[in-house]
Formats: sequence, C-alpha cells, structure tokens
Amino acid sequence: MGFKGFAPGTRATPVPDPLFGSLLEQVQDLAELKVTLRALWLLGQKKGSPRWLALHELLNDTVLLRGLQDSEEASGREHIKRGLALAVGRGVFLRFQPPGARQSSEEVPEREFYLLNNAGNRQAMERWRRQGNPALAQAPVEPLAELPPAGQTSIFTLYENAFGAIGPAAAELLKAVEKEYPWEWISQAFEIAAAANATNWKYVEAILKRWAAEGKDHGEPGRHSPPDNREKYLEEYQRRRGRLPWEPGAS
Repeated sequence: MGFKGFAPGTRATPVPDPLFGSLLEQVQDLAELKVTLRALWLLGQKKGSPRWLALHELLNDTVLLRGLQDSEEASGREHIKRGLALAVGRGVFLRFQPPGARQSSEEVPEREFYLLNNAGNRQAMERWRRQGNPALAQAPVEPLAELPPAGQTSIFTLYENAFGAIGPAAAELLKAVEKEYPWEWISQAFEIAAAANATNWKYVEAILKRWAAEGKDHGEPGRHSPPDNREKYLEEYQRRRGRLPWEPGAS
C-alpha cells in the first residue's frame, strides 16, 4: 500500500539543522542514514535528561530491521550495528558502556547506550565515567526478539505510529495482547481508532474487549463483518468511562 500523505495533526520530530546540510553531504551509507533518523525519533520519545537509547532498543526496532534486512548478505541487525558505528564515528552520537558491563551473547546484546552528541550529553558522559551511573549499570537488557513475518507490521509499530513511545509497562501489555487476540482483530482495531482520531491505547483496548465479549463476524468463520460503526464505539467508550478518548482525564 502506497503512502497516502501525512494526516492532519501528524507530530513532527526536531532534527538538528546540520543533518540537513553539512552532515547530509557526508553520509553515503544507507544504514547510517536510516539508523540516524530512527534514533533521533526514538530519542524524541524519551523523557528526562539526558536522553539515551539502549543498544537492544535499536537492535529490536522493527522499522530498522525491516528497512535494512538483506537476506543475501548481512542481517538487519548487522546493518544496524554498522550504521551505529558510522554515526558514532561521524560524531552524531555518543556511545557509553558502563565499566564492567558483561559481554554480549547470541540472545542478549551488550549493555551499550547512545546519546546525541551535544555539550550537555558530553558533560553527562564525563560524570558517568568518573562517578559511574547505577541506573545504566543495572538497566535491564532485553533479549533479541524475533522479526514478525514478512508483510505483518508488529503491534509495537502500530502503537508507536498511533500513540508514541512505548514504556516497559506498555510493552508487556502489548505482548499479552498479541497472544490473546488474532492479528486481524488487532490491526482492524488500530484502523478504527485512527479513523476516530483516538489518541490513546484505551480506545483500541475497548474495541478488542468488545469483540471478545460480543463476538466478531457473527461467529461465522470466513464471513466479513459489517462496517464498523465509529459512533457505536464512541458511545460505548463514553458510557463505560464517562468521557471520550481524547478528552482530558483519559489515560
């Protein structure tokens, strides 16, 4: 399906101006360019200061894995690592590894962290080198995940595109949802939420729970369900929670 253009209200990610000028002239490797742009977006979803990305977040990123997969040569993860190394070597990102961090295995990557290379982050890294950073030294490292089947967008990508960054609690919830509901239901629920301009996960969750409780496709395999009624879901959501998904107070 071709790109249909940016929807009204699409959020924008700040990008340092040199990436559109002098740095862009120098970048020749597609992996470096894709990793740089995706890492900037992921950093933009973080809160607090300084903002950092763990290596496993990039190695498990479905957008990068699919966008850089080359079955005849290197794997998507090998391209991601190369792109990261090039971006660090160019000075776009800083790489920090806590002292004494254990080595990686085939299932679990190294404990590495990446920050945008600016004055504040350089100062933070110097403090970490002198004083250590218990939060980073003890931060969990996620195992390498399996890439979803070709042609199937992951639930994490759907969530990111609709609602933004995924925290640890949301990630665990999404994993459970994938196991509980058919993929067709999940993708359709996100489509309905997008059409309704819903701004939080609760709207998608309400659709899935309603289908589970009341049935979908009239319980007959192979039948197409009637067109989903946006007003029906809005009324049901409002009845249960006393507000619409985009109104203040929704979580």
